[in-house]
Amino acid sequence: MKSAFDLSPAQKENAQHGEKMFPLKRYITKLSDLYPAVTAHWHEEAELTLITEGTCTYHIHLENYEAQTGDLLFIPPAELHSISIEPGTEMTSTTYVFHMDYLNADSADICAVKYLNPISRHTLMLPYIIKKDHPVYPKLLEVFHETEQSYTEMHPGYEMMLKALLLCFVALLLPYRQTENIRPQLEDEHTAKLKLVLEYIGEHYTEELTIPQLSRLCFFSEYHFMRFFKKYIGVSCLEYIKNLRLEKAASRLAQGGQSVLDVSMSCGFSNLSYFYREFKKKYGMTPKQFIRETPSLPFLPEQENVTGGGSP
Repeated sequence: MKSAFDLSPAQKENAQHGEKMFPLKRYITKLSDLYPAVTAHWHEEAELTLITEGTCTYHIHLENYEAQTGDLLFIPPAELHSISIEPGTEMTSTTYVFHMDYLNADSADICAVKYLNPISRHTLMLPYIIKKDHPVYPKLLEVFHETEQSYTEMHPGYEMMLKALLLCFVALLLPYRQTENIRPQLEDEHTAKLKLVLEYIGEHYTEELTIPQLSRLCFFSEYHFMRFFKKYIGVSCLEYIKNLRLEKAASRLAQGGQSVLDVSMSCGFSNLSYFYREFKKKYGMTPKQFIRETPSLPFLPEQENVTGGGSP
């Protein structure tokens, strides 16, 4: 079961965003040198994001997109994506994660059949990033601010208003859609292989993982697999596994109740001195200092008495 305090989202998220009858949740993501990335993942919901401060790089479906303060992003369901920042920089964003069924994508009306379902299936592609010079940007930003207001104030009927605003956002983007799916088949095959490997790592990070073992999942040679992984994820596979283990360890340390040794062992580190060294290299402090500092958890959905924010 996924902990409510995980610092990073699972590679294939099983967490429910919002409630079953109201599948929408706002997240505030804060990246800094302490927490410099949201690891590659995907989920069944779509995302609508405003970069409120700083700069970052979004990695969406094998491509990089530079984002800065004021940029809007729309990520459709089941799209592989991650976020990173450069050392010494920071980024803050507000994201609404929502299931397309909330917009009635599961109905049989013309909106669902002609637009919403194709968006979910990636046969109708909307722009991932909308910058200030985009023709529809002013209207989209206005819709986003109205969404913020409605979500925050929660006046009677706000659930219906949020649905209307999200539909409006999608409708405003539709004239700028790709008229056909121009993705090469090889890209989709590569994305599927990456998802398979990342999901496997996410399920087995506490165990010993080897390059030969993971390369067999893709039917690649070890050499091809290592080049393939680093090309699309940005770091080597072993570096990715180590970072994931460290993030999981940081999450458990932040929760308290476990010794450093128990946490290190439960997160796949068999050598305590190695764990200490790598943890300090990543977070700038030892595990015990980390516990004392009780840092804000940057990947939590907004909730009472929690500083920091959540990552989609």
